[in-house]
Amino acid sequence: MKLINARAALLILAGLSAATLSFVGYSALPVTPPAVPLTDGRTLQLPSLAPVLDQVTPAVVNVSTRGHIAIQDNPLLSDPFFRRFFDVPNHMPRERQTQSLGSGVIVDAQRGYVLTNSHVIANADEVIVTLRDGRNLKAKLIGTDKNTDVAVIQVPAEGLTAVPLGDSAQLRVGDFVVAIGNPFGLGQTATSGIVSALGRTGLGLLGVGGFEDFIQTDASINPGNSGGPLINLSGELVGINTAILAPGGGNIGIGFAIPINMARDVMEQLVKFGKVERGQLGLQVQDLTPELAQAFNLPRQGLQGAVVTQVVPGSAADKAGLKAGDVITAANGQPVRDSGVLRNSVGLSPVGKRVKLDVVRDGRPQTVELQVTAGASNQQHADQDDPRLAGIVFGAIDERSALFGHINGIPVIKVEAGTPAAQAGLRPGDILTSVNRKPVRTPDDLVNATQTNRREPLLLNVQRGEGALFIAIQPPK
Repeated sequence: MKLINARAALLILAGLSAATLSFVGYSALPVTPPAVPLTDGRTLQLPSLAPVLDQVTPAVVNVSTRGHIAIQDNPLLSDPFFRRFFDVPNHMPRERQTQSLGSGVIVDAQRGYVLTNSHVIANADEVIVTLRDGRNLKAKLIGTDKNTDVAVIQVPAEGLTAVPLGDSAQLRVGDFVVAIGNPFGLGQTATSGIVSALGRTGLGLLGVGGFEDFIQTDASINPGNSGGPLINLSGELVGINTAILAPGGGNIGIGFAIPINMARDVMEQLVKFGKVERGQLGLQVQDLTPELAQAFNLPRQGLQGAVVTQVVPGSAADKAGLKAGDVITAANGQPVRDSGVLRNSVGLSPVGKRVKLDVVRDGRPQTVELQVTAGASNQQHADQDDPRLAGIVFGAIDERSALFGHINGIPVIKVEAGTPAAQAGLRPGDILTSVNRKPVRTPDDLVNATQTNRREPLLLNVQRGEGALFIAIQPPK
């Protein structure tokens, strides 16, 4: 259970859903009214979604997984005295088995690609896909991207049906949509509703580093629908169901789906590279507020965009001539309403892509063109020579921000169970801001800060959520 702005509980639909894509040609599917006979001999045509669902549902699959996750012990249990006092066995299980049930969608019938959510197959050792015709197929993991909650798996390409991709950029609030999935393991189910809102960001659904641009819908989405398709009335896939707002644990008509345009871009990189390379421009930005617009002598009404607050020397943004105080209003012709939209646009762009930015500088519009560059390596293992940092995997500085510089520290991606760091309470998602009271911003900072007596505790200052705390990692005995 997660929280968003108003502290309402967000239920991430762990491992449950269905979705659909296709790269093959198709015909639009009209909502065909069936003929209903009347007592006077006439017939009445009633609207029905059945013809659309008849075409789409064969591509919607159930996804079940089995896996294992490590168990992190209470630090006290590593002390032999406490183990004897509480009669704790010396050989306790270090991991537990996990199972999940969700949905997915066949996106390419010729190659057997299935699109689903990353959280549906998290920690999976085995993934089984069940087709509408009852076949159970063992799936191979192609790639997963936690920052967008998108994953691609592959099944044998025999007798498959795929769903055509729509264009989520064409969606409007009020458009009718249908969600399909496997809620609560009941079997394939379809619910209908409308697009309630577009471009939902800042929900915290995807955690640190997440790229959010959700479609909000009132079509009922329940546990089991994660990874399932959100389709329009032409039978096109426009979104991947991923989460609901559930203060009381049940559906209240507020569900969220990943736009298919975003999912498609991520999928293409996962299929080609097995991972997603985050692009960057080399600048920091913030939302343009009415107060900032007034301070920059800009129109206070109607102007939206992202204000450049800093440009990294030598970066693509610096070479293109961008300056602090510039207001970016569009990227490649698409409006930039806030900093989140720009972050998504850049972070999901392939490295090497040319980006054309519409900029307002000193009240005058101009156009700047630059090339998206590669971010730093996604993960860095800690200095393996320092036993106090054993088992920690740190993220790159731009792990959380494709625009570079939104983090004043180094993200912790993984902490192995049983290590000194885990016993001290360090967690994935923490942001390391200082070591032994020395600020750390780069891997070199981290190495320099740890060049102390390794028999002494290592004092870390970390940011966790909205708070901060010190953690002392004891050297192993």
